[in-house]
Amino acid sequence: MRVDQFDFDLPNERIALRPIRPRDAARMLVVRPDNDPVLGDQGVRDLPSLLEPGDALVFNDTKVIPAQLEGKRLRGDIEAGIGATLHLRSGPDRWKAFVRPAKKLQIDDLVVFEGNGTRLTATVAEKADGGEVLLVFDRSGPDLDVAIAEVGHIPLPPYIAQKRGEDAQDRKDYQTIFAEKDGAVAAPTAGLHFTPDLLDAIKARGIEMHRVTLHVGAGTFLPVKADSTEDHNMHAEWGEVSEETAAALQAVKARGNKVVSIGTTSLRILESSARETGVIAAFSGETSIFITPGYRFKAIDALMTNFHLPRSTLFMLVSALSGLDTMRAAYTHAIENEYRFYSYGDASLLFPAKGADQDMSS
Repeated sequence: MRVDQFDFDLPNERIALRPIRPRDAARMLVVRPDNDPVLGDQGVRDLPSLLEPGDALVFNDTKVIPAQLEGKRLRGDIEAGIGATLHLRSGPDRWKAFVRPAKKLQIDDLVVFEGNGTRLTATVAEKADGGEVLLVFDRSGPDLDVAIAEVGHIPLPPYIAQKRGEDAQDRKDYQTIFAEKDGAVAAPTAGLHFTPDLLDAIKARGIEMHRVTLHVGAGTFLPVKADSTEDHNMHAEWGEVSEETAAALQAVKARGNKVVSIGTTSLRILESSARETGVIAAFSGETSIFITPGYRFKAIDALMTNFHLPRSTLFMLVSALSGLDTMRAAYTHAIENEYRFYSYGDASLLFPAKGADQDMSS
């Protein structure tokens, strides 16, 4: 498909720079492609009443690490500033990272990061396209984790970072209440809306809650530069669905209830774990799943997610679920009705279209 089919104009003032408080007070646009009306303006707190007892919500329990590093490149007597965003751990002492500026960086260059009395060094072991490098650090395992926490910063999305700097509040705001397993460099933002009070209401409604893990990579921020979706390269992310969670979700499906993914990250790992038959199986490893219109969903029955960037892989994903024409109309409605967009913005609850692949054209 042509990438420009997923473009739309978003006024700057619609981009949320801070979350609403309390977090579950955010608005939520409900999209039911096969209903009349298709669109409904509600709130995140309405979520329990929009689902049935026995349905299941699936949350991502990844925890955002301070993966934005600023340092110096050393080569002989030459020093130059460099920024690195870690995006995929590939060993106890190594991370794949996007660096800037990348052009002059060479294999075997030494990079030094410092902060809070900690000095962390790394060697450039590999260099790939798009500013991606493999950094091998002078520390390993938990020692490396501690050092990164000392020298790093929370990697706010570019559309926020370009408007204001990261501050101490972001260390709290850019983390869900489910955050447990270190490894993400971007928050699973749909989970940011949940509060203890909302979880209590979900339990009281008889809705199940389960967890999966997907360590969100910085690739989620990268624009799609190709003209065609077939030419876009997705970066891998590591994720896991446990045997226990897979079995519980299969039981939900078997009795005719819905599996509702909280966020596109939970959706991507669930769909990666699902077999062609629709069975959700245990999974552990990397996934680079890329979902565009025409994809047949096997694991999930609905999706709660925030509003995404134009021409992004995530807007392509929601268009695959609810239909491209429907999502164009939904985003137009959201913009006209002053919904807040992106990581700190409002939510949408999307149900699948029976013919979601019928409105696509190449």
